[in-house]
Parts: sequence; C-alpha cells; structure tokens
Amino acid sequence: MNSANTSAVPTETALADRLGEPGVILRISQPGQPTVQSYTGSASLELAAPIGENTAFNIGSVAKQITAYLCIRAARDRLLTLDRPVGDILPRFRIPDVTIGDLIQHQGGVRDAESLLSLAGFRELDHYTADDLLELAYRQRHRAVEPGRFLYSNTGYLLLAEALKHAYDAGLQEIADRHVFTPLSMTSARFKTDPREVIPGAAASYQAVASGWQHQQCPVTLPGPGSLWCTAADLDRWLAHLWHEWHPSADDAFPFDQHLGYQPSDHPPFTYGAGLYADLRPGRSVVFHYGHEQGFSAAVYLASSALRVICLSNHAGIAADHVLAAALADPAHESDADPGKLLSRALGRLSEPKTTSTGSADTETAHTSLGTFVCDEVPGTVRLTRSAGSLYLWRRGTPDRLTCTGSTYVADGYTLTLNTSSADEDLPVPSGFVLDLDRAPGLHYRRRPD
Repeated sequence: MNSANTSAVPTETALADRLGEPGVILRISQPGQPTVQSYTGSASLELAAPIGENTAFNIGSVAKQITAYLCIRAARDRLLTLDRPVGDILPRFRIPDVTIGDLIQHQGGVRDAESLLSLAGFRELDHYTADDLLELAYRQRHRAVEPGRFLYSNTGYLLLAEALKHAYDAGLQEIADRHVFTPLSMTSARFKTDPREVIPGAAASYQAVASGWQHQQCPVTLPGPGSLWCTAADLDRWLAHLWHEWHPSADDAFPFDQHLGYQPSDHPPFTYGAGLYADLRPGRSVVFHYGHEQGFSAAVYLASSALRVICLSNHAGIAADHVLAAALADPAHESDADPGKLLSRALGRLSEPKTTSTGSADTETAHTSLGTFVCDEVPGTVRLTRSAGSLYLWRRGTPDRLTCTGSTYVADGYTLTLNTSSADEDLPVPSGFVLDLDRAPGLHYRRRPD
C-alpha cells in the first residue's frame, strides 16, 4: 500500500478566543509546503477541553469513500464482484438486479432507511441500530427510482458493510484496520458500532439554544455510511494514500475510475464514483465529499495537484463545507500563510448563537379523522386528519400540516399525493396515498379498514 510522508509536524495555530463554544479545525496540505493547521473552540464544553491535534470527530458521510475503497479492494482480491447482484450475497435483500457497484454509486434505488424511522414509530432519541435499518431495507421489493438514476442512500452503504462482512468473514472495523488504518498509521480511526463505546479524544457536538448549548448526539451507530471517528491528521493520511492510488494512473480521470466510472449525481455538474463526488468542469480535477452527522460536519477536498484540505466541526451552526469553501477562495491558502489568520478569515464573523423555539403542537381537537394508513415496506401506521380546511399527516403522534400545491401536498422533506383529487370536506375519504420522502420516494400507503 502506498502512503505519503505525513509525519512532519504541521504548522499549527490555536485560536483561544472561542473556548466558550464548540468549534472547528482546518488542515491544509499543499505540495512542496509545510502542512498548516488551525483550530478554535472546545471539544467538550462541560470539561472546557479545547479542540486540538488529537481531537477525534465523527466525520459522517466522508467515511463512504473508505467503505467504497474496501469494496474495490475486495474486488481486486476476487472476494467481491462489483457487478454481482446484492441478493446473491445478502439473500434477504429483495430488490432484483441491484449490484454492489450500484450501491457504491447510489444507483440502486434503495430508499434511505433513516428517512423511514419516523414513519415506523421511532422518536428522535430512540436507540436504533444498523440491524434495525437493515430490517427496513430488507422490506423493500422494488427500486424507488428507475435504474441508472441517482438516489443518495446511506442504507446502500450499510448494505455494503454487510457485503464486506460476508466477503471477509469479519466486521467493518477489523477489515478497515487490516487494509487501511494500520498500514497508514491512522491510530485514531474507529468505526463506532456501539453508542456506549468510548472513543479516545472524542469531541462532543452542540447546537445553540436559548439557554446556551445542547448536545446533538443520538444513541445511534451506523458503520458503513457513517459513525467513523478520527482526527484531522489521520484523515489527511487517508487522503495522501488516496492521491497515491489516483496519481500514478494517468488513464484515470478520478480515483478508481478504472473499477467504477463516475456517473451523474444529485448535485450537477458534479459526478459520483467510489464514495466521492468529482468536479468535471474544465481546468479542474478534484474529488470531495461532505458529511453531516448529529451536529458534526466534515469536508474533505483532494486535487490532482495533491492539494489536500480538511475541515471538521462540532458546532452545528458552523458547516465544515462552508468553511472549506471559504478557505479555498482565500489566496493565502496557496502560500505559507499563518494558519490562524487563514481560519479566522474563513470563519468570518460568527453570528450570535441562533436560538430554537418549539411552538405548541397541534392536538387532535377539532381534527376530523380520514383514517389510518399502512405501507408494506414500512412497519407501523400513519394517520390523516382534516382541521380548519387543512390536511395533516400524523406520525409518532405528531402532526405535519400539509400545503396543497395542485395535485400534491407538501411538507418539510416530503410530498404526499392522494388517490383522490383533493381532501376537501365534500369528497370521500381517500383510499390511500403515495408518500415521497426526499431520500425514500414511492411509498404506497393504503387505508386500513376500521
């Protein structure tokens, strides 16, 4: 395995004026220049522990590139075949003609199971596991979108972790340790599989509320699509290896292109390949990925020139991808600039902490029931009601007010299309509806007999 020399101590700056709030770390490795790194804020507000070189963050979906790499490596070792149907490896997976490569590229049409949890009765702080999400995945029988269409799916990567487990007869952490973490000396990297597990040096994540700060972590661990914890330095070691895998292959426009071509994504003009977005615009040769997980955010950027930029945040109000973009737009990143000043300019002036408010929820008083509805692909039930001329969808005992937009009804994160033309008072009770969540479209609900 190729690896870059990342042992040199980076030029570091700690900004001490933000220790009363969570913060961010920015690391830039420019070819031929010393690595620069700066950080600000606290890893733990309770302990007044500042973010530092050894602080580990949850990097969320940035971990997908490592899961994808392990699948490609398994294919190289003839333990997996990228064009093999997933059902051949995982017999409980029932969507036909979906391959390992489809899952890697988000073209399997697999609904994101986390999007289905509220429909299945889970509440925000309920503990759920990878097995719970896999059970939801195994209920799916058909692609949610047509073959070849991009549908971002964390569940697809959870299934990849299961496929790797079958290929190696080992868990994802053991596989990653053997083929990535130990060879690259990524000593902090850990796929967390149990919410009770202790991660040395781990930051906590926070959201500003009216009374101060609130924890954002939930009792959930999902190895494969997320739940990888590591430091910025260890993530830099991975990017250096990724560049060495990419750079010698002159015929490859992007990393692992010879194994899995890059296809249109949900963010044009960018394409998506082995767990990475790629920029195809003229004059650019860049891959990147962002992650947002339980108040943490992460962003990594790798150019064919070997420029590597990493930003990690435990502040729900500071998106790592925004900081990274601002840093790249600063001409100072191309020189041996003071990293503290670079981060300060990237952050700009932090706004006052945003408070959140919770209004009183609608009650069922004065609501007319339209029935209880079920879907074969999601456990549990939902309900429809009418009140004051508006339509409401109830899930987990909480109503969402739906806004009519012609033939459909819209709420935050989904649309609902009734089998009848509308839900006006003078029309019959609908026999069912189609619920299209952003990452879980095409859920057909039918009215359950009273």
